[in-house]
Amino acid sequence: MSFFSTVVPVIMRMENYSLESIGYLQLIKLPWIIKFLWAPLVDKTSSNTRQYRRWILASEIFYAIVIFSIGFMDLKINFTAIIIFMIIAFLASATQDIATDAFAILILKERERSLGNSMQTAGSFIGTLMGSGVLLIIYYYCGWKYLLFALAAFVLVALIPVSLYPAKNQSASQKSGKNISLLEFAMFFKQKKIGRHLILLFIFYSGLIGILTMIKPYMVDLGYNVKEIGFISGIFGTATGTLMTIPAGIIIRKKGLKKSIRAFQCFNLFSACFFFFLTFTSHPLYLIYIGVAILWGAYAMSSVFIFTLAMKIVRKGREGTDFTIQIVITHFSSLIISVMSGKLADAITYRGLFVTEILLCSLVLILIPFIFKNNFYSRYANT
Repeated sequence: MSFFSTVVPVIMRMENYSLESIGYLQLIKLPWIIKFLWAPLVDKTSSNTRQYRRWILASEIFYAIVIFSIGFMDLKINFTAIIIFMIIAFLASATQDIATDAFAILILKERERSLGNSMQTAGSFIGTLMGSGVLLIIYYYCGWKYLLFALAAFVLVALIPVSLYPAKNQSASQKSGKNISLLEFAMFFKQKKIGRHLILLFIFYSGLIGILTMIKPYMVDLGYNVKEIGFISGIFGTATGTLMTIPAGIIIRKKGLKKSIRAFQCFNLFSACFFFFLTFTSHPLYLIYIGVAILWGAYAMSSVFIFTLAMKIVRKGREGTDFTIQIVITHFSSLIISVMSGKLADAITYRGLFVTEILLCSLVLILIPFIFKNNFYSRYANT
């Protein structure tokens, strides 16, 4: 998923696609935003780990077949077909994710789940690093076709561990979310005074996502080649983000969420200001590195904050459901901003986009006291 959403925009820009078209490409992530709609189907047809594993294997094999098929298509000639195939692929990937989460809940003991989730987070960043950095460099040497073939093969190789895992028929009957209905999803939004929290989730990333979406096309326009972009943004940037998750956790632990949110949003504002400043320079390489490090560091720290906050704002017995709803809200907001960022960059240039991001960060800072003013968060300890 990281490859399709980050590397393909670079290839498109090199093929002279408009920034608006590149922004629309982010719509391929839509299946991951609406996957909660068919999660009950996966649960309903799976009562133990073996049945969840069947969903994982079937989804990933289908995913690999679709990726392999895309390798035979030309990005210039078959652009629309490739987008359709990407959406189909992401439907399969999102289904696999639903089954994998359930599988993990069943096989992990209660005391193992925090470590399991730590590994998942680390794996997510490493996947981003591979997909947006290493694979971009491989594309530079191997080209579109053989890279897609290699990706399909890697998906199949990744199935080996889950295939060999001695899954017992652990029952899913004790899962608290097993019988959650769509009506109960709606009940999350009916909680008293939750409106301001939903606003925070929707706007918190707004000052970063536009820059993250357009950073690679921006570097293409500055004259950087695929290999350089892959290393600077994909490898160096993601590695920096990974490292910044550590101080983010320490800050939250020592200062609490209410105090740390201001620090993180100020860092987001600083990131947007830096890129605005960058447009007035000759874009020396060292400033590009600094900008990418600040951007990815801000995004990583913001992610730690949002995940930590979302884990606190859950109802008893509905932890998984409520957490998913909150993260989906941030994904939906990011999708809207990603699409709009291309339109803005085309209409008012990159500098205008960066000014817009500065204004959005400032808006969040202004609204923070208003959001935390009510008593909604007070019901959660140590907020």
